[in-house]
Amino acid sequence: MAVFIGAIDAALPQTQCTRCGYPDCHHYAQAIAQGEAPINQCPPGGQEGVARLAAITGRAALPLNPDNGLEAVRVIARIDENWCIGCTLCIKACPTDAILGANKRMHTVIPEACTGCELCLPVCPVDCIELDNASGDATGWAAWSPAQADEARQRYYRHQQRLDGTHRPQPSAPAAGATSTPRAAIAGLSAQAAQAAAVSAAAAQNNAASKANLAAPAAADKKAILAAILAKAKQQQGGKPSS
Repeated sequence: MAVFIGAIDAALPQTQCTRCGYPDCHHYAQAIAQGEAPINQCPPGGQEGVARLAAITGRAALPLNPDNGLEAVRVIARIDENWCIGCTLCIKACPTDAILGANKRMHTVIPEACTGCELCLPVCPVDCIELDNASGDATGWAAWSPAQADEARQRYYRHQQRLDGTHRPQPSAPAAGATSTPRAAIAGLSAQAAQAAAVSAAAAQNNAASKANLAAPAAADKKAILAAILAKAKQQQGGKPSS
């Protein structure tokens, strides 16, 4: 089931916009996998997203549900810094930490990190946030690449970890150029495996350091022995009578 959920999650654009009715893309993927939600509730993914979910789940590719929103161009938030009062509400609302700023200080958006979720708009008390077209005429998945979706997923999970103080593993994106099914491409290292790898690497490093420390005295001993032999030879040579 976890791999199935991962495959569905990978077919979502990871804007974390909540328009599907769930708190994030992963929860929507879980609901789809468990048969609790239809596959046509993601406006950012558009009709192409519905088709991808249909291929994974084996369900019919229904038209996008307009109750969740319409397929549209990708947008990026922009803060009018002349009107920003530094309330930090947009910073708290952003699911990918794409807004920089501090209390009573000017805020600004990191364009590369913004998913266009629009969650910052309703919380701004002075309406100083605008949305700029970032994809021209392209909509849905045509306006959003798998690499961008993966980056958004990772930023969201780091955001969640920062908020709840946990260190849960981040879902892995499908390998580039993979020819296997989406389900098989989702598998990632568990936290235990990552920890084991780190312990193994540390042990190998300590072992190498120990060998180096042992090798150094051995070389020094050889030099000392050689020096003693040469000194003794000179002493013996000096003590011989001349012919």
